Amino acid sequence: MRTPHRGSSLFFALETPGEAFSRACGAVAPRPEKETTVLSKSSTGKIVMMQGNDACAEGAIWAGCRFFAGYPITPSSEIAEYLVRKLPKIGGKFIQMEDEIGAMGAIIGASLAGVKALTATSGPGFSLKQENLGHAVMAEVPCVVVDVQRGGPSTGTPTLPAQMDMQQARWGSHGDHGVIALSAASAQEMFEQTIRAFNLAETYMTPVILLFDEIVGHMTERMVLPEPGSVEVVDRRQPAVSPDRYLPYEKTENGIPVLATFGTGYRYNVTGLCHDDSGFPTNDSKKIEANIIHLTDKIERHRKEIIRWREFQLDDAEVAIFAYGGVARSARRAVKECREAGIKAGLFEPTTIWPFPSEEILDVAGKVKAFVVPELNLGQMAREVELAAKCRAEIHKVNRVDGDPITPKQIVDRVREVV
Repeated sequence: MRTPHRGSSLFFALETPGEAFSRACGAVAPRPEKETTVLSKSSTGKIVMMQGNDACAEGAIWAGCRFFAGYPITPSSEIAEYLVRKLPKIGGKFIQMEDEIGAMGAIIGASLAGVKALTATSGPGFSLKQENLGHAVMAEVPCVVVDVQRGGPSTGTPTLPAQMDMQQARWGSHGDHGVIALSAASAQEMFEQTIRAFNLAETYMTPVILLFDEIVGHMTERMVLPEPGSVEVVDRRQPAVSPDRYLPYEKTENGIPVLATFGTGYRYNVTGLCHDDSGFPTNDSKKIEANIIHLTDKIERHRKEIIRWREFQLDDAEVAIFAYGGVARSARRAVKECREAGIKAGLFEPTTIWPFPSEEILDVAGKVKAFVVPELNLGQMAREVELAAKCRAEIHKVNRVDGDPITPKQIVDRVREVV
């Protein structure tokens, strides 16, 4: 739910009436720092209690993010609240934009200036970001977009969980192009997937989408912050030629362009139009075709490195449960209950949503009788599973769109019906 303070800064949107009065009088005490609860230390890092949204923000900092632009919207606002406190302390910048359209444009600009940039939103804001998201795809500008999903359409259910933006992440921006989108089922994974999102963005020079849901975003749980320096962080390549020989979109061996940082002496054009190797618009049909095909090929040719998933008791399973995000936690419990009842169920949990793991699903489909696909929507990913399975296994859905989570019992009951 958007804050009513549309024209104010995030500080105004979050302050108490007393703080607002003090600010109006010109004497504002700083808001108290929100500390992360540290439980203990281990050989692998610091054990903490952290909310999923905070874990996402912390992961962005570890990945090297130093710029955030956004607009408060439930259930993602804690990401902005965390970063408005943390970024200034490490030389970063935070800006609350007038809306999500401006926020997406701001992180594109920051990224072109060489800064790793992030924005976070939810359903309605994600819709507003789509045009500029497409611009980032066409211009091949690395950045990260977090969508903590809530129910829709329109304002929908601001404070309740959903997984209704899965297809929008793939097709929300018009035109043909490749997409990288990740998911997470815990605070720990939100931290890790945020770092991976930045690494993928910098590697493949593309925006990367993080599809979380309100359940995971607002759940506070135990996680481990790794030892400093132990996390792999990828930075984009820089030109190996002089400015007079530089072409920003010149074909490279791995198909990924090398965009120089603005202000370093390399001059080039950035546009949302189809362009040639120089970055300037073109009407040459062959160059247009090459440009569009490239935007898909650079993702598809690296899909083996991008796609990741987890399997749980799938080796001898007769029924495979396909679940992601917060629902995957219910699905894991459902597998255990099925096994206790003598039903051979297993879990296929994708952590990369796009590109979709179609080859991996086809492999599983040849070994099981059926898939059960629980989702907090009306079957957006079940369609993808059905296409990938190619009639080798039946597809059965478990859907919920009333704002409540899918329970393990619902999944178990559906598996029993299938068996």
